Amino acid sequence: MRLVLVGAPGSGKGTQAQRMQARHGVPQVSTGDLLREAVAAGTELGRAAKTVMDAGHLVDDRTMLGIIRERLARPDAKPGFILDGFPRTIVQADGLEALLAEIGQPIDAVVLFDIDPGVLERRLAGRRTCKRCGRVFHVESNPPRPGETCTDGKPHDLVQRPDDNEETVRLRLAVYRERTQPLIDYYAKKNLLRRIDADGSLEDVDARLERAIS
Repeated sequence: MRLVLVGAPGSGKGTQAQRMQARHGVPQVSTGDLLREAVAAGTELGRAAKTVMDAGHLVDDRTMLGIIRERLARPDAKPGFILDGFPRTIVQADGLEALLAEIGQPIDAVVLFDIDPGVLERRLAGRRTCKRCGRVFHVESNPPRPGETCTDGKPHDLVQRPDDNEETVRLRLAVYRERTQPLIDYYAKKNLLRRIDADGSLEDVDARLERAIS
């Protein structure tokens, strides 16, 4: 199973990637998590990424692809992976295709999480992230279970990300729509694109996702 999940902020792709990771035993590969891990570990690519981020710039595609290559080389990614948050542009998609062809792990499917913008705004307003483990929750639809603890045995320390406020959310969604449509067309032409309705309960979306990739 080698998947790319595409969707607007708040569409639920990260949550579903976590559920699929637990169910299928293939890792969720989040570019944000990879960057933080590489920087913390002080790898050569991590140091390069830190220099760029400290200057206030986006990490270049070559560095990101190098970090993804390192992650996919780990033993747990041998059965497959779920890419979450990459690619975001045609250039990145071309680079990823070349990388995966080189390592013999081509993409099986690209799943687009379709959802109404109004629903997305409400979702993002209630989204919370654990400061320690990075897991994403929602105050209404997906709160921590009673008694659930973080990786260190303590309760999850939930915070709202600064970019989840109403004004920023609307800007992020507008940018997403502008930048992502070419990527959707790109994968549709390659017959890799699968669309699912991302509105509904976690279980409903989960079932739609499984049907889309079966």
